[in-house]
Amino acid sequence: MKILLTILAMFCLLAARAPAEEKAPDWVLETGKAGWQPRDSQGEVVYRDRLWLFGGWFDSFKAAPRDVWSSADGKTWNLVADAAPWKHSDLPMSLVFADKMWIMGGWSGGRLPDHSASNAVWSSTDGANWRQATAHAGWSPRIAAAAVEFKGKMWILGGTEDYYFGDETSLKNDVWHSADGEHWTLATADAGWPPRAYHQAAVLNDKIFVFGGGNYAPQNLYRAYNDVWSSSDGIHWTQETTAAAWPPRLWFSTVVYRDRIWVLGGWSNHPSKNHGDVWHSKDGKSWTQLKSAVTWKERHEHSAYVFQDKIWVAGGHAQPLSSEVWSLYVPLDWFED
Repeated sequence: MKILLTILAMFCLLAARAPAEEKAPDWVLETGKAGWQPRDSQGEVVYRDRLWLFGGWFDSFKAAPRDVWSSADGKTWNLVADAAPWKHSDLPMSLVFADKMWIMGGWSGGRLPDHSASNAVWSSTDGANWRQATAHAGWSPRIAAAAVEFKGKMWILGGTEDYYFGDETSLKNDVWHSADGEHWTLATADAGWPPRAYHQAAVLNDKIFVFGGGNYAPQNLYRAYNDVWSSSDGIHWTQETTAAAWPPRLWFSTVVYRDRIWVLGGWSNHPSKNHGDVWHSKDGKSWTQLKSAVTWKERHEHSAYVFQDKIWVAGGHAQPLSSEVWSLYVPLDWFED
């Protein structure tokens, strides 16, 4: 009996000393149906303590929507404008800069005969009234480029000049910047990373990071990447990794949260597949997956925000299109590193 009690005591002591595997934070469904029509490929920003969503895609044989919505809590959404003056709102580039919301480039007309890409640049301080900074920026008309604010300027990186009908020559790897939205300067015509669209960029540790993306159409030219590149000046680029831990993908979203870059969802082909995974990295090289027990359905071209100290995901193509809004709070001390 003494031996049995001794073994039991030792087992209990070891169990008490063993570090418990901390459960990953769960996503919270803020609303299953926001006020706006389900969509993907929309523009999105956080501006003046509100979430903003504008334009997007309903159908490849319809004009892109031109509505503008905002929300103070992610649950209740207000229609700010039913028909903004811009029309190329499918896969545009959007960001906040100089205390204004900006929407640039984008596609209109889907697969219709009058389809087109844009290089117009628009800004607004209220979502209802928009000013065109230029009808034709220095960069060629394009969609699905990456856009960031970096060192007091707006930056446009890569993209494609044609959505459904292009070829390899439609893809770009040029980098442009502007301090006012009207005048654009070419930083480099060839950044060194393979030309691409449907990728993302983020600013962390005083560097721009470019990652993922590739080519979508025609289908026989499909290509997807999971490489990561960085630059401290937008001109000279270093490859941080040829293959991040997350699978290659297009049409994913990104945020910077808790001093980390986050990759959320997306889509890849052969076989056609939506992703619902969530990854984070402090340096672009090493990536860790966040495996939440409660999360959103796999999707692509959804909006992602950092708002009220949380990550937010809204809309996207979750088969079918979605108007859900989800949030995730990760405690500051949750990470091991």
